[in-house]
Parts: sequence; structure tokens; C-alpha cells
Amino acid sequence: MTGPSFFGTDRMSDAHAPITQDVLTIPRKLPDGPTNLVGLTRDGLKEALLAAGTPEKQAKMRTGQVWQWIYQKGIRDFGQMTNLSKDFRAMLAENFVIELPEVVSKQVSSDGTRKYLVRIAGGHEVETVYIPETDRGTLCISSQVGCTLTCSFCHTGTQKLVRNLTPGEIIGQVMMARDDLGEWPEPGKSNPPTTRLLSNIVLMGMGEPLYNFENVRDAMKIAMDPEGIQLSRRRITLSTSGVVPEIARTATEIGCQLAVSFHATTDDVRDKLVPINKRWNIEELLAALKEYPKASNSERITFEYVMLKDVNDSDEDAHRLLELIKGIPAKINLIPFNPWPGAPYERSSNNRIRAFADIVHNGGYSSPVRKPRGEDIMAACGQLKSATERARKSRKEIAAEAGLS
Repeated sequence: MTGPSFFGTDRMSDAHAPITQDVLTIPRKLPDGPTNLVGLTRDGLKEALLAAGTPEKQAKMRTGQVWQWIYQKGIRDFGQMTNLSKDFRAMLAENFVIELPEVVSKQVSSDGTRKYLVRIAGGHEVETVYIPETDRGTLCISSQVGCTLTCSFCHTGTQKLVRNLTPGEIIGQVMMARDDLGEWPEPGKSNPPTTRLLSNIVLMGMGEPLYNFENVRDAMKIAMDPEGIQLSRRRITLSTSGVVPEIARTATEIGCQLAVSFHATTDDVRDKLVPINKRWNIEELLAALKEYPKASNSERITFEYVMLKDVNDSDEDAHRLLELIKGIPAKINLIPFNPWPGAPYERSSNNRIRAFADIVHNGGYSSPVRKPRGEDIMAACGQLKSATERARKSRKEIAAEAGLS
């Protein structure tokens, strides 16, 4: 998952791997097939309409109209786009589709958390989680199939990276969840409900977002567009395990909130928990965070810290953490470890977590303890992993052992 916060992180097996991962992204247009409009930027949508024969003088207006139908009203049928001429709607239907990732299954936890297994192009699957709260509804979305960073405490990190998600597959998770929540405007009404069930997005699902930067950026621009889904940039949080060269771009090109999957206060421990630390160590990561363009008292950087018994949860760790983040506007999210079958760690005791939180709080930083959500359906932080991809991996391993591959 994104490696950092909600479901886990990715691992980089080679500490000298390139910043931009060389993984396949399925194109939006299949050979000899219609183009999926979901995920195209405004400029991309305009270019597509022009290529399909839209007159230059109408292109800007038509782009805005189609954009609003898709992202503001949730319409998938060109025939229902009633402010467009019949001929133009026919042209759209001939050349384009409006398609979202397929929901394979939905599980609902006893606490109301919803976990969706979503199928994308190529038959691959990712997981998306919706967490309802009294004052908000947060959707945790994936950016890659599998992981590259293999953080040792994260179940998602045990699944190999398959490929990046396209912008359409990323924003498609948001649209799919709005479908399930019934949150599109009622026909004939232009405005969404005043109380939004899906009010926040966190890029904390499967994958490391900063290894799929451009696609994540384009998808989040769609989510923030004032004529579309209309989420404030401050309601979107991107979580990274520490891809240092891409951190500043998050502020300048996306503008969302930043979270860092930190989890340790020494390089020796972080090397084991978050292997990307072997490439960009704690000192380099903190230097980048101190220079983060949007860091301020009103837009603090979130440090995510999973609590692992006898690994990173001592009083000394808490005091060392305070020294490390000194000078960075920040809050510390303490995450009780969410176990999974075969996990090599145990959750810190409640007393130990409280003691750690008290030290951080007394040091002047907010230190909320995240309440585990969706544990009974394996939807909690660090637990996401596609059963289908796990099965594929197992078949490959079996074939290799039998000398068949």
C-alpha cells in the first residue's frame, strides 16, 4: 500500500533503484477501442474532444460541460447529458466511454468501515477502504498494485509491485465509493448534499504515491476541481515512506497535506522497518521536511508511527523523536500495530502507547492514538493485500519450484 499510513508501505529491495519506478501503466485507450474519459485532465479531455471532431470554437465550452456531467453529477450515460445536442452526444457515444474500476466485493466491518476489492485493467485487483466518522468520511485509496518498499510491519508490503494505477483508476476509486454511498446529486439538482459522506481522501492504500507521482497528481487535481468533485486540497493527505526528491513536488504540484511513514528514531531500526531508509536516511528525510514549502502551524506535517512492542516504543524513542522533529510544524499519529497472519511483530501494550503519547504531548506535539478500524475485515492500517494477487504470486512460486517457469 502507500506505504506509509493506512495500509502499509512499499519496499524498495534495491537501495539504488531509480526514483521513478519502471513499471507498466496500462494506457487509457485500448487498441481499436473507445477512450475512457475518466482520468483525463481538463487539457486531455479537450484534446480528445478536438481529435473526435469537436469544432475548435466549441472545445472549451464542451469540455466544461462534459467535465461537469462526469465529475459533478456522476453521469455515465452520454444520452443523459441533456445540455448537449443529440449529434454531439452521438459522437461522444461512438468515440468514448465513462468507465470505473469494477467492484468485485464489498465487506462491511462491525464499526461501519467498508472495504472494497476493486478490479482494474488486466484483471488485477486493489483494495479501497471507506472509514465513517462522526464529523467526516475518509476514503483510503490505492496508487499501485502491490508495493515496492516491503516495509516489514505491513501486510501490503509482502505483495510484489505489479504496476502503477492510471489517473482514471485512482480517481475511479473515489467515484466508485460515491456510487456506493449514494452521494451524487439527485437528478435535476445541481448541488451535492450539504453534509458529505466522503469528505476526505488519504493516499494510504496499496502503493507508494510518490513512485507514481504524475498519475496521482492528475487524479487529485480532478478530485479538487471546483466544477467537479470539489474536495479542498486540505482534505486530501498523501502519505509517503520518504521518497525525498519528490517531496517538494507534492506541495508545488498537488498542494495537498503531507504525511510521512516514519516509524523509527534510528537508522538501524528504520532500515529494517522502512527499507527505503537505506537510500534516503532519517537525516536526509528530515532535511527535506524542514524545507517543505507548505509546512506551517496551520498545515502541519503528519508523522505516522506504528507502535511495535519492544522495537520502537520505549521512552527513549519518544524523547529521541521529539529531538528529531524539532523545528518542523508537525503532529504525531501513533498507530497501534494491526496484526496479520505470520506478522513478525506484536502490538505495543495500551499502557506503553499511552506513556509514549504522553511524552510526545508534553513535548509540545499533538499525539493522537489512531483507533483501529475494520480489523475484523482486514481493512486496518497495514493489513491491505489483494487475495487475488497473493494467489497469483503463490502459483508462480509453485511453478518455479516444480521447474515449470
